[in-house]
Amino acid sequence: MTPLDIVKQTSGPMGLLGQAFYFHSDTLAKGKELGLDGFRFYVIGRGGVLGDVEAPVVTSAFAYFHPAVIDKIWTSAKAKVGPREAASVYGMCCAELGRAHFGDLDLAAFIDAAEAIVAAADPAGLSLFAGWSAEPLVADEAGRAMQLAAVLRELRGSAHIIAIRAAGLSAAIAHAIKRPDDTGTFGWDPAPEASDEHRAQHLSAEDLTDQLLVPSYATLSTSQGEALVAGTESMTAAMN
Repeated sequence: MTPLDIVKQTSGPMGLLGQAFYFHSDTLAKGKELGLDGFRFYVIGRGGVLGDVEAPVVTSAFAYFHPAVIDKIWTSAKAKVGPREAASVYGMCCAELGRAHFGDLDLAAFIDAAEAIVAAADPAGLSLFAGWSAEPLVADEAGRAMQLAAVLRELRGSAHIIAIRAAGLSAAIAHAIKRPDDTGTFGWDPAPEASDEHRAQHLSAEDLTDQLLVPSYATLSTSQGEALVAGTESMTAAMN
């Protein structure tokens, strides 16, 4: 497998794995303990790695949300819990979901490969990835593997933001193309109209995203690449 093959084989499943804890019932319950509903815990938990920043910084890192939505949710959540505390709790929710599903898996080789990618990735311009990759990881394999899946999801997501802007798309249009049923939830009502040209630009952005990931994946040995693919597949199966 080439590095590009590994990127293409793992990116979709990794994206789903890395977000599986966001609105899981256990995560929602932990958010309630902090006085936060699910959406507020998601925003301040995921974005809290950026620190106690103003809402436009979070809007920049999340990209797809209307600024007014982030401003309202971030500001109201921050009034109840500090961003860094929320991020720490959110990261543990991620680990706990891994522990609940991956306890019977041997994920040592996957972890080795994932950590190699994270270490090799250039964080320039990748704010959410940089924040998540700087968070401490738990020691046990199941929890650590899940946290690394979330970090790799942020790596692709952050790179994709760069790619869509380089392709000439606004984040709002890109979101309307990728998640047409969620535009209202993200604050875009009415939804932006996407043309055929926009859709062609979005395809180009997906290809560019893959290419942006290749340098960090190219540091993997053959066995590490195989372990990343195998681990992603086994984690996906265990989660379903």
